[in-house]
Parts: sequence; C-alpha cells; structure tokens
Amino acid sequence: MTVEEYILRHIDEESELLSELYRDAHVRLVRPRMVSGHLQGRILKMLVRLQCPRRVLEIGTYTGYATLCLAEALPEGGEIHTIEKEDEMEDFIREQFGRSSLKDRIRLHVGDALDVIPRLEGSFDMVFIDADKRLYCEYYDLVFDRVNPGGVILADNTLWSEKVLETPLPSDRQTLGILRFNEKIRQDRRIEKVILPLRDGLTVCFKL
Repeated sequence: MTVEEYILRHIDEESELLSELYRDAHVRLVRPRMVSGHLQGRILKMLVRLQCPRRVLEIGTYTGYATLCLAEALPEGGEIHTIEKEDEMEDFIREQFGRSSLKDRIRLHVGDALDVIPRLEGSFDMVFIDADKRLYCEYYDLVFDRVNPGGVILADNTLWSEKVLETPLPSDRQTLGILRFNEKIRQDRRIEKVILPLRDGLTVCFKL
C-alpha cells in the first residue's frame, strides 16, 4: 500500500457523481491525468469549508471535477464562476454539471479567461488558477485587485512534475511560466503564501 492509498482510505469518500466523472474522463478524454481526483478534490472542498467564500472564480474547468468539489462546501447563496477555454469540452462539462444537485451554484463561461474575467462583475473571495501555465502571472495580475482582503488565491501544478528544479529549455514555455509565477509569488508582500507538495504542487496565497 502506498502513502496516497493509505490517505484515501482515511479521508472522506468522493461522491458517486465524482467517481463516475473520474471514470468517464479516463475513458472519453485524451488527458485524464489532468483531472483533480479524490485527494485534491477533498482538499479543495476543505479549503472552501474553512474560508467560507461567497464567490469563487475558477480559471480552467477541464472536466468540472474541481468545480464540483469547490461547489460542495459553498455557503448558502454562494456561487462559483468557472472558465474553460476549450469549447470542445463544453458538452462534457455541461453533462457533468447537469447531473449534480449543485448545478444552480455554478456559472460556466466558455472562452479565453483573459477576455472573460474583465467582463465578470463584482469581487471574489477565492480564486483557483488551473489553466495555461504560460499565463499564470497574467491571470494572477488580472484577478488580484478583484480578490477581497482576506481572500485566497490557489494555483495548481506549481511544482510541475519537479521540472521547477531543473533548468528549462528556452522552448519550454510552460515550465518557464510556472517558474516566473513562483518567483512573482515569492516576492509579493501583499500576500502570505505556501506551496503544498500535493500531487503536482498547490500554492495557497492569503491576501492581506
């Protein structure tokens, strides 16, 4: 038994819907490893439970697995806006959301986040960044002033399969994007931050 298997046996189970979504992704999609999965999903839910955000923004929906986990713990009247750039994922995503009792909490936006975010109204209490790694800094700059003081910004894949420990090729724009983002976060005194060595790295930032 691995450590992760032990952990999964001793934490809350994922719902039947999430379990089926995970299986569907591995059968129907080309890059199923991008799905958040059981452990990260429970952590995302717990962070929402602790933070009690009323408005959440997710950049990068993919299958909607993480979206549903975030939505599970929203307080009454809370909502999550989630943005997916790849329009070919829309049918899969809407199918999953349509099966959920949480669908009324979720607003799906299909398009480039850099175009969609300026059109969204209001501020957010939590932002989860999990999209194009080359643009993490741009996403961060775009949402920062929209995050309420005391709010949280999460960023996934910030260890990037440990490629952050190597010298990347000039052509490896995704690794370069993650390195640039991690350095930007390190120097930002407007936040408290920590990188959790969960799966591929999850950065948690608290806005002061």
